[in-house]
Amino acid sequence: MENKVNEADYFTFTEKNYDFFNQKLQDLGSQDVIKWAFDFFGDKLVYACSFGAEGIVLIDMISKVKKDARIVFLDTHVHFQETYDVINQIKEKYPELQIDMVQPELTLDQQAEKYGEKLWETQPDLCCYLRKNKPLERALAGNSAWLSGLRRDQSPTRANTEFVNKDDKFKLIKVCPLIHWSWEDIWDYIKENDLPYNALHDQNYPSIGCQPCTFPVKPGEDHRAGRWKDIQKTECGLHTRPTKS
Repeated sequence: MENKVNEADYFTFTEKNYDFFNQKLQDLGSQDVIKWAFDFFGDKLVYACSFGAEGIVLIDMISKVKKDARIVFLDTHVHFQETYDVINQIKEKYPELQIDMVQPELTLDQQAEKYGEKLWETQPDLCCYLRKNKPLERALAGNSAWLSGLRRDQSPTRANTEFVNKDDKFKLIKVCPLIHWSWEDIWDYIKENDLPYNALHDQNYPSIGCQPCTFPVKPGEDHRAGRWKDIQKTECGLHTRPTKS
């Protein structure tokens, strides 16, 4: 199995494969997990990045393994200016990385005309689907696996994340190298390596998404508490299992 680089995918991986590789990787550091992923999946591995603190750490690690790796950013057109600022800083620091600013099919005006103004307030799940889920599905097409910066201590919904995961939503293998990292570990790495980061992190925004749906959190709150505040919603859908109709 380990010799079939680029041939392994969602449809050929079995539960035994997931168990085998998670057992194999369990004692390795995140840098080694990333190296394994690129060695195993080659050019069919892509990193979908939101350019939050975890993303900056992963980008730095990825650059040490594959300088021209493909990085996908879902440009919903409603991000904070601080997010675009840090993307530009990353482009300058890692000029060989292929940063793909993936666009939604609909402009904000077209979306408003079809679904009404401020869809993120009236139907937030639909807004996420149109501006994040559909574009990512398009961006991941043709790949076998994708990297994600999920950490187990981010929220209860992410507590059981493994290094290598079956992604039923996008029909891919999802590799999460930072599952054992704490928030303090992330910032230690950023400071030790003098990495740029989103300035909103200094204003109590641990998790940063689209501007209308992201708020600062209070001390002691879950890091995801500032996302879709006062709405029964904790995920945009990229990391949730598909529901059956």
